[in-house]
Amino acid sequence: MHGILAWLIIGAIAGWLAGQFVKGSGFGLLVDIIVGIAGAFIGGWLTGVLGIHLGGGWIMSIITATLGAVVLLFLIRLVKRA
Repeated sequence: MHGILAWLIIGAIAGWLAGQFVKGSGFGLLVDIIVGIAGAFIGGWLTGVLGIHLGGGWIMSIITATLGAVVLLFLIRLVKRA
């Protein structure tokens, strides 16, 4: 379990990474943190639904949050185009 500071750091890193994968650039620190934290929830939910256990620790938390953030940004792009 991570504390609030860890959530912010993981969120910022995951949001920035997701921005690099999906859009090609970050969105600024605040939006990166929000996208990364939302991505952590989505990634945690998806790994639970799919029965995947990536392990604990900072690196796995960043990977899970980044995967969730990429899914979130992909869905947002689909909705914006529609």
